[in-house]
Amino acid sequence: MTMRSLSPRLRSSLPLVLLTAVAVAATPVQQRTTSPRGFTQQSASAQHEWEGKFRAMPDRMLIRSYMERMAARPHHVGSPYGKANAEWMRDQFRSWGWDAELAEYHVLFPTPKERVMELVAPTRFVAKLEESAIASDPTSSQKSEQLPSYNAYSADGDVTGPLVYVNYGVPADYEELARRGIDVRGAIVIARYGGSWRGIKPKVAAEHGAIGCIIYSDPRDDGYYNGDVYPVGPWRPKDGVQRGSVLDMPVAPGDPLTIGTGATREAARIDRANAATLMKIPVLPISYGDAQPLLAALGGPVAPEAWRGALPITYKLGPGPARVHVKLTFNWNLAPAYNVIARLQGSEFPDQWIVRGNHHDGWVNGAEDPIAGMAPELEEARALGALVQRGWRPRRTIVYAAWDAEEPALLGSTEWVEHHDEELRRKAAVYINTDGNGRGYLGVGGSHSLERFANEVAKDIEDPESKVSVWKRLQARIVRDASGTARREARERADLRIGALGSGSDFTPFLQHLGIASLNLGYGGSDGGGIYHSIYDDFAWYTRFSDTSFVYGRALAQTVGTIVMRLANADVLPYEFGNLAETVRGYVTEVKAVRDDLAQRIAEKNRQIDDRVFEVTQDPKTKEVLPTKEPLPPVLNFAPLDNAVDSLTRAAAKYESALGKALGGSSASDGSGTGLDPAALKTLNDQLIQAERMLTSREGLPKRPWFQHLLYAPGLYTGYGVKTLPGPREAVELKAWSDAEREIVRAAAAINATATHIIRVADALSAATR
Repeated sequence: MTMRSLSPRLRSSLPLVLLTAVAVAATPVQQRTTSPRGFTQQSASAQHEWEGKFRAMPDRMLIRSYMERMAARPHHVGSPYGKANAEWMRDQFRSWGWDAELAEYHVLFPTPKERVMELVAPTRFVAKLEESAIASDPTSSQKSEQLPSYNAYSADGDVTGPLVYVNYGVPADYEELARRGIDVRGAIVIARYGGSWRGIKPKVAAEHGAIGCIIYSDPRDDGYYNGDVYPVGPWRPKDGVQRGSVLDMPVAPGDPLTIGTGATREAARIDRANAATLMKIPVLPISYGDAQPLLAALGGPVAPEAWRGALPITYKLGPGPARVHVKLTFNWNLAPAYNVIARLQGSEFPDQWIVRGNHHDGWVNGAEDPIAGMAPELEEARALGALVQRGWRPRRTIVYAAWDAEEPALLGSTEWVEHHDEELRRKAAVYINTDGNGRGYLGVGGSHSLERFANEVAKDIEDPESKVSVWKRLQARIVRDASGTARREARERADLRIGALGSGSDFTPFLQHLGIASLNLGYGGSDGGGIYHSIYDDFAWYTRFSDTSFVYGRALAQTVGTIVMRLANADVLPYEFGNLAETVRGYVTEVKAVRDDLAQRIAEKNRQIDDRVFEVTQDPKTKEVLPTKEPLPPVLNFAPLDNAVDSLTRAAAKYESALGKALGGSSASDGSGTGLDPAALKTLNDQLIQAERMLTSREGLPKRPWFQHLLYAPGLYTGYGVKTLPGPREAVELKAWSDAEREIVRAAAAINATATHIIRVADALSAATR
């Protein structure tokens, strides 16, 4: 299952097309006759019965009503309606039988005081910097409550300089500019959204000497090039602007004044001048309506074809003659963030927690992002509460969270995780995240120890449109759209692959800071649109162009609720390590390929230099200064990683054998099942919970110790995009060869520690069943 959420930060790389050409047997999802992973045959029978009752409960019209209520007004962090939503959700949880409370934090949240952007040469143009209300969209006119369009954590600044167009503003774009002799030092750059997370654009611009950054939504990527614009169609209109954070979250998310510590009212805070993750230059997002006059005023060479957008202009690079003035000042205030934390106490293992969350704050009304995910979570909670009233009991404690302040920098979840760091390290078994939802295919990303489990659940959920399982529908889509290995695997591999997680949502502090096995889920791919982080992301847009009947909201509640129930009541927590070992082996192969590809490119470049040297020496009058040849990369010793993956593969096989025997063959669906001693089960599952922690290091990653997971991290220059085996991979990419050798050893040690831990668990499991 390739992860895909409607939010651009989590989009899949697969083409977003309807399933039309692959025939899928129109057979309804059958009642499972085998035991779910982690259950004995005896316990599975009751589990099937309760799951069937649960999946009949979610009500799409209630989900619709939750969205209508919560997206009725702007509800950003610190807003009155944001607090009102939090209090309303707390009261809903309580009415459904949950123990619910608000967890309050105080976080740095800058808001605009002054915003000016104007073209001052060769002509004058003053940007509107305002999104137009639409008559047919009633909430788009709530001006007094809306945050204006801006990038949170931009620097204050008053700068004027020549304008340079930098395409998506990623490192490769600056390499292309350098080849053309274009320097951005002392300039203001204009970059289009896309190609990377927005915070990378001003970060790279500042590193290259730019004094300011403008980011705009080009209609080729996010507007009329794709279809009709809102309100006629779903795409971004000319005045639409994508708000968003530009905090340096690949270094550390959360409150920049309290990194590593929960931002309680009394928490110690550093001075803002010393905050490492704040942006160093002023940065402002604008619409393509405001961007067109700026781009049209640029001179210089014509932009490469791949850099050209869909505005009716000739895209040029500059610098100049366009000169731009940008002035930004902010209110650098602390804002209260209100997380809703609700609990159903576990009946047998209360100190083993299944945590599930979605954020509730939006940049404006936030119907798609985040309420389309938050509303199904509420419906799950209502249904689970109703099951408890009928006699169902979760064996483990279930914790449901509605996070505040996700949009600025994952603030609510990060501060709660940092505040409860050691307790979560001991108790949290799995974190399940959603962040918005749409219509179409199930997307899943997360820890590969949960890949088989996620596949199993997907086979038991009916797709509301095709009436086959959501797993079968996704498989057919991959077979249709993919090619080569991906298509073959979709046909032949027992499990569809899930994606690795980078960043961009509330799983980050759980997975990448604490090493809690995590999943991130959502439906999408059969709808599209361009209202992300604008005033048009509201109830009117969503009910016209997305999951209009809320059937996929219901499917999301059924999917995640089933996941929660199985995790809460499994005899043995349903991790599986064979897919993890196979996936890590693939990551090692990829890092080797990065090194080999780099060596090949350097060798080719050196050959070209040699050829040019020969040509120059034939002409004694030449004064050409030739570039220096670059040393070839050393041969790195990947043996520690290869050996570690072999150990993990053997450990996974041993554990799988022990699990099958312990559950009476139920993991292979062919045994009668046996009971396991509750005390032994608790100890065993406590040990299993720690397996993902073995893949972390308290030392953290180079240059960013907050990120402690050694398999998954956002890239320093990709933002939301994941870097797997990030230590070795990024060291190779940066040509830091001694660092690469050290990170290979560190990653191998973590994988070996995981293998050793799994073997100990397998031995304990075998002993408990003798």
